[in-house]
This record gives sequence, C-alpha cells and structure tokens, in this order.
Amino acid sequence: MNALGRRMPCSSPCRHPSPATHRSTRAVQRTGRLMCWSLAAGMTTAAADLLLEPQAPWWGVVWPLPWYLTSLSIPAWAILRARQKTAQHPPDENQPPDSWHQAA
Repeated sequence: MNALGRRMPCSSPCRHPSPATHRSTRAVQRTGRLMCWSLAAGMTTAAADLLLEPQAPWWGVVWPLPWYLTSLSIPAWAILRARQKTAQHPPDENQPPDSWHQAA
C-alpha cells in the first residue's frame, strides 16, 4: 500500500492469468449461470404446472425440459470447476498469500 492507503498495482506475473485460465473461468461461469437459470425455469414451470394446470397438449413435453437441462449442467459445472481448481498454481511456500497483504 502507498502512504494514502490505496493499493498499488502489482506487476507480478502471477497476477496476469493465462488465456487458458481465462477460458476455463468463463466456461465455469457460463455453465454455472446455465445451471442456475435452468433450475429457476424448472421451479417456475413446476409451479405453473401445479397451480395453473395447463391443458395444452405440448405442455406435458415442455415443462420437464428445464429439469433435464439442470441435471445435465450440474455434472458439467462440477467437472469444469474441478479442472479449473487443479489448473490453479499453488502459491510459493516462501510467499504469504496475497490476501494476507491487505490489512483487516
């Protein structure tokens, strides 16, 4: 930190993630969003099926689709997240973690 209490920019090479790390982060984020939105859509369609009891012939096919998408996106997210975690480089034992440099 400088005298004014602001953080100074760090030019350490560990601060700049590689393009592969950036791609994996984006993939994890997008898959997580897909999982959350499909879960929300599944709960919404289940509530609509319960409360509104739609009689349209296509409704019986459409309302479970978000649940199928959720069940596919959960393992995909877990695999991508595990790969992202294993790709992260552990910090040097001589260096304290970056979070320790910031005062409480």
